[in-house]
Amino acid sequence: MDLLSIKNPQFLKKLSNHELEKLSAEIRQFLIEKLSETGGHIGPNLGVVELTIALHKVFDSPNDKFIWDVGHQSYVHKILTGRASEFDTLRQYKGLCGFPKRNESEHDVWETGHSSTSLSAAMGMAIARDLKKSKEHIIPIIGDGALTGGMALEALNHIGDENKDMIVVLNDNEMSIAPNVGALHNVLGRLRTAGKYHWVKDELEYLLKKIPAVGGRLASTAERVKDSLKYMLVSGVFFEELGFTYLGPVDGHSYEDLFENLQYAKKTKGPVLLHVITKKGKGYKPAETDTIGTWHGTGPYKIETGDFVKPKVVGPAWSKLVSETVQKLAREDERIVAVTPAMPVGSKLEAFAEEFPDRMFDVGIAEQHATTLAAGLATQNMKPFLAIYSTFLQRAYDQVVHDICRQNLNVFIGIDRAGLVGADGETHQGVFDIAFLRHIPNIVLMMAKDENEGQHLVNTALKYDEGPIALRYARGNGIGVEMDKELKEIPIGTWEVLREGTDAVILTFGTTIEMALEAAEQLARNGTSIRVVNARFIKPMDEKMLHAIFQEGIPVLTIEEAILQGGFGSAVLEFAQENQYFETPITRIGIPDRFIEHGSVSKLLEEIGMTTENVIKTLSSMIPKNKKVLRS
Repeated sequence: MDLLSIKNPQFLKKLSNHELEKLSAEIRQFLIEKLSETGGHIGPNLGVVELTIALHKVFDSPNDKFIWDVGHQSYVHKILTGRASEFDTLRQYKGLCGFPKRNESEHDVWETGHSSTSLSAAMGMAIARDLKKSKEHIIPIIGDGALTGGMALEALNHIGDENKDMIVVLNDNEMSIAPNVGALHNVLGRLRTAGKYHWVKDELEYLLKKIPAVGGRLASTAERVKDSLKYMLVSGVFFEELGFTYLGPVDGHSYEDLFENLQYAKKTKGPVLLHVITKKGKGYKPAETDTIGTWHGTGPYKIETGDFVKPKVVGPAWSKLVSETVQKLAREDERIVAVTPAMPVGSKLEAFAEEFPDRMFDVGIAEQHATTLAAGLATQNMKPFLAIYSTFLQRAYDQVVHDICRQNLNVFIGIDRAGLVGADGETHQGVFDIAFLRHIPNIVLMMAKDENEGQHLVNTALKYDEGPIALRYARGNGIGVEMDKELKEIPIGTWEVLREGTDAVILTFGTTIEMALEAAEQLARNGTSIRVVNARFIKPMDEKMLHAIFQEGIPVLTIEEAILQGGFGSAVLEFAQENQYFETPITRIGIPDRFIEHGSVSKLLEEIGMTTENVIKTLSSMIPKNKKVLRS
């Protein structure tokens, strides 16, 4: 059928299973073709084609509420709710969002981008439904990876206790972004099939070996723990004891099985957990055979071969540079360990894990646990490297404050994807970390101007022994500078002058250094002299240099690819106020007080005025005012 003509999912009610299977194939082909051009979350969406169609056939969206956990599997839902014609603009500037978006469609009832939120949101909707005495169904769809998140487990506990009518669809594809870890993940794979349970000792040993850190030793004592684990495994007891009616596992690619179980769930009172088994990437061989998460989300690719269309790059990927430097230093210091919350692939830690399997800990989608785990390691004189995306570090804020900084522990936090990240949009832009970290006592916060300085700052961080230290680094690649062979330490809180100037000074760091230098170069052609300072330590700042600048009285412009409120520029303003430098003009350029949606980073920077042209315009408006003040 013509997918572009779909306006709403009501047409599904009239289709036979045979017709639905044909529709499934058409949707898969549509996604494979469209995403080869735009990129996107292809693996998760190919895996939920039948499940999404079945949900829309059995239930009535938007009256019945579908809450997609994480939301990276919502493309089929978007097609069935009338948005197929917009897929050429997927994840592009002003185009279709890659996640559920309430202002896109009435069928998107919950916005997300981070995992493990669906069950709590669904509980809120169920409570509201009952208070209003309405009758709609509430259906959160959560993956087996997201289910391991602490927030999801908290919600399961509450839902079961309140005994609210709700159908939790557990989409079990045995992967999140990377292969799932932890005992709970393996429990799911061994639940009963069609009401029958078969205990297999080999499966128990497999489960035990997968438990992080202690699996091998536990496997040797399988018999002693078999009885206690069996209690959780038999007949979905784990969920039943939480108050749920457990159904499944169900073949998530069989319409017959899906309809039978969804209809049964629809009639069941109280909370139901429908355990659906799906194949991530189904229908496209490169994605189906992916075992490490490469096809979870991709850029453009060649359909015939599965080869990715990679942009031309000069320098190394920032994630790889940082992880390789940590790995290099780990050869010299046995105390160095790596911790990541389900992002070993994105954080480029596969090589570290291969060389140091006993010193690499992927804890699953559990940012809070990862952060406090790192703190615990630090109390025992270890040197933990916590690799975490800026957007996900938000989820562990209390642990950073309470467990790391308050105890002044030597944890090195690698803040990956700091700054704008582009196509994933507002839920993933790494623009808040400076504001929510800068005010915490004890922490050091830094960002390198290029990859060579980056490797030295990694070395500085792992040699630092006076408390927590964090390095921000961008998504993407370095600029291709020559790399020093020997690592060195950079004195904490020191800045460097990259270009001398007497008419004004730019204070900036990281990705915006190039913008500042280009603006200074263009202004120099008109006889304007601009100093550019690499403010690589965001906290502590180089107060000696700041005093010297403010005593000169020349205008100061700060630039940061981060939120302005509470950011680096705010720190400079605070310094000026505290030291009574009231005569110096100070202007800030950065991310404004709003969420930045999806699009290419260059387009987004242009939209918010973070361009060389705007830097030139801003400086030009500052300098004449200052000169008039001096003349008077």
